[in-house]
Amino acid sequence: MRIMIVDDEDHALQNLIECVKEIQPNAELTTFLRSDEALDFFKKDSAFDVAFLDINMPVINGIELAKELKKMQPKLNVIFCTAYSEYAVDAVRLHASGYVNKPYDKEDIEKELENLLHPVEEEMPNVYVRCFGDFDMFVGGVAITFLRAKCKEMLAYLVCKKGGVANRKELAAALFGDEYDIKTQNYLVHIYSDLVKTLRKYNAEKILIKGHNQYAVDTKQFSCDLYDYDAGKPDAINAYKGDFVAQYEWAVF
Repeated sequence: MRIMIVDDEDHALQNLIECVKEIQPNAELTTFLRSDEALDFFKKDSAFDVAFLDINMPVINGIELAKELKKMQPKLNVIFCTAYSEYAVDAVRLHASGYVNKPYDKEDIEKELENLLHPVEEEMPNVYVRCFGDFDMFVGGVAITFLRAKCKEMLAYLVCKKGGVANRKELAAALFGDEYDIKTQNYLVHIYSDLVKTLRKYNAEKILIKGHNQYAVDTKQFSCDLYDYDAGKPDAINAYKGDFVAQYEWAVF
């Protein structure tokens, strides 16, 4: 995802950059303190998916800048940024994708990026899941970091189901033993939500499948040594040394 950020206040600009990087660490950011410089750049390269535009800027304000940018890139997702709510009507008239208030709130920014007016279709990265030895997931050859340890364990359990469906009660039994009360059910919802957030940072959330009380993985979206072993591939067969998803007691090969 390519994102442009324009704000004439350096402190606010740096704050927004930090928030966006946390939400979309793989995004390509191009930033400007001057709106006229942003417009000049856009005339040469308009291939952006999202533009965060401060409204109150000298030379060219955010509303006028948005009009010019959308002439060149009609499907640009414009998200206005301001401390003045009276500009919300102008944002609606311009068919902006969203609107965030200053000071910036990370959750507000995340919601806007998750609900773009023109969704961004990004190519699925190279995702590899290792089950032999300790369980890990790699995106582009780099091991991903999970928000919670239980997020990683939930993913491991679903991968080991090989595309089969697990319900909440089954997941609770694997992750927590016999506990299955309202508190545990709510905790599972939070774990799954954080798992989605983790994978979304790596553009890999499409590996997950969710229905009503049904959880699974789409085995076509990633490669896995366990699946290669089942397919009789020599490298996977040779890689198995007796340890399987070693950090979790429920794992049985």
